[in-house]
Amino acid sequence: MPSLTVRALSAYLRLTRANRPFISPEQADARIRERSVRPRPYGPPARLRSDVSISVEHRDGWPVYTLTPRTGHLSGSVVYIHGGGWVHEIAAQHWSLAADIAATARTAVVVPIYPLIPFGTAAQVVPAMADLVRDCVNQYGDACLAGDSAGGQIALSTAIALRDDHGIRLPATVLISPCVDLSLSNPDIDVVLSNDPWLGRDGTLVLIEQWRGELDITDPQVSPLAADLGGLGPLTVFCGTHDILQPDNRLLVEKARNAGVAVDYHEAPGLMHVYPLTPSPEGKAARELITDRLRSANTTPAREG
Repeated sequence: MPSLTVRALSAYLRLTRANRPFISPEQADARIRERSVRPRPYGPPARLRSDVSISVEHRDGWPVYTLTPRTGHLSGSVVYIHGGGWVHEIAAQHWSLAADIAATARTAVVVPIYPLIPFGTAAQVVPAMADLVRDCVNQYGDACLAGDSAGGQIALSTAIALRDDHGIRLPATVLISPCVDLSLSNPDIDVVLSNDPWLGRDGTLVLIEQWRGELDITDPQVSPLAADLGGLGPLTVFCGTHDILQPDNRLLVEKARNAGVAVDYHEAPGLMHVYPLTPSPEGKAARELITDRLRSANTTPAREG
C-alpha cells in the first residue's frame, strides 16, 4: 500500500486540480501562452546541499549548469534532462535530485535549460542534447543520461540519436516515468486514466503537437518507443501504476529486453507520475537506487583539465 505521504499528495493534487493543463486542450493552450509571456525562473535554489559546487555556461543561448562535489575525485558525468510537459521549467525537485546525484555518485551532473514550447521543438533539442553528451564524454571521460517525464522522452531519444548518428553506447540511461509514445494511443491508458491525479490525455496532446513541430509522431526524436532499441546501453526505468504513462513504459521494457537491452524496471503499485521526485518514503528509496545506479555506471575517472 502507498505510504500516507503519497496518499496525501495524491489527494492534494486532485484538490488543487494540478492536472488542468493536461486534461483540457483549452487549459493547455492557456498554459503555453502564459509561460511564453511570463517564463518562470530556472536557476538552482539558493539553499542546495552545501557539499556541491555549481557553475554555469551558455551553449547556443542555453544556460547549462554543472553540479560537482566540492571535494574528492570525479567519475564521469550525468546529463540530467528535466520534465514538465515540454512547457514547465525545471523545478526545485529536479535540482535536489541533481545535487544528490553529484554528491553521492561523485560525478559531474550537467543540467541543460533547454527551450520550451512554443519556442523549442524535438528537432531542435534532441540533436543539441546529443552534442552536449558527446562534449561531456570528451571532457569527463564518460557520460550517462537521466530524465523524468518529458525529460525522459528527450533522454531516450538522445540515447537513440547517439547510437545511430555517433556510434555511442551509453553506460546507463535512467528514465523516471518517461513519455515514450507521444501518440498516447495505447488503449490501456484508459484503464489508468481515472487513477492518475497528475496527468491527462487531451491537454497533453496539445502540448505534444507543439513539441513535435514538423516531425511525424513516430519519429524517434518524438516517440522513442517507435525506434529499434537494439544496441542501446542499460536502461533503468521507474514508473508508478497510477500514471497514464505506465502502459507504454511496460511496452518499452518489453521491447528493449526483446532487443537484448539490459533493463532494470521498478514499477510501484499505487504510485503516481514521477514518484521518485516526490517527498515520500517511496521517492527517497527510488532516489537512492538512482544515485547508486549512476555511481556504478560512471567508473571512468574524470579527465584533468
